[in-house]
Amino acid sequence: MKKLDGKVAVVTGAAMGNGEGIARVLSAHGASVALWDISDRVFETAESLSAEGGKSSSYKVDVTKFEECRQAAAKILSDKGKIDILVNNAGVVRLANFLEMSDEIRDFHFNVNIKGTWNVTKAVLPNMIYNNYGRIVILSSVTGPIVADEGETAYATTKAALWGFGKALAREVAKNGITVNSICPGYIMTPMADQIARESDPGNPDSVIKGIASGVPLGRLGNIKEVGDLVAFLSSDESSYITGTQVVIDGGSTLPETVSVGV
Repeated sequence: MKKLDGKVAVVTGAAMGNGEGIARVLSAHGASVALWDISDRVFETAESLSAEGGKSSSYKVDVTKFEECRQAAAKILSDKGKIDILVNNAGVVRLANFLEMSDEIRDFHFNVNIKGTWNVTKAVLPNMIYNNYGRIVILSSVTGPIVADEGETAYATTKAALWGFGKALAREVAKNGITVNSICPGYIMTPMADQIARESDPGNPDSVIKGIASGVPLGRLGNIKEVGDLVAFLSSDESSYITGTQVVIDGGSTLPETVSVGV
């Protein structure tokens, strides 16, 4: 028997990157996974999971709009009868120095990273409270709460805010048998990381990735399956006595007191 057999999970931002990796791992552990994303690619990802023998469904959802979140949650409850696991993964990043950042780009971060997490959680949580059971996992970041680089003020602010949201919510719903934990990834090889590398050095993006890896004590970037494995643990009954925490998965990149990256 797999550790997530019989569980119903919602994963946001599941079309690609960390969200896709998380959805695949949860599915491999037996969960029925509902993939949410604003991109049409979410349908292709869900079909791929089903073709591999997983139980998956796909929903095109804009997490900045509560009504879309509510309707998607209602459809899952109608089809599956419950939601046991929520993974708030949907997030965006646009680099710009503070004084050069437009209000539109600032609000884009706030609306997706903070308001999106708020909306999805508010749509799913009532059923968890009703069932007196739930696992909520929030994808924060090492960026903001622990470290930061130039151009990350909006992104860092939102990811730090998710720490506070997770802690406060964990305290509020502990009496309902629900755990809430945050994951703080460091450098993970995702389409977003690839995009940043290509923007940094269009002629040789691999050199950017190698430069980043040289500053990670384990000598490489993480992969989306490793993030998924951690989410699966926090989504299972193996973690039943863990709540209100922040778990860093960064290959040790936040360990060095002095580091030179990208040289």
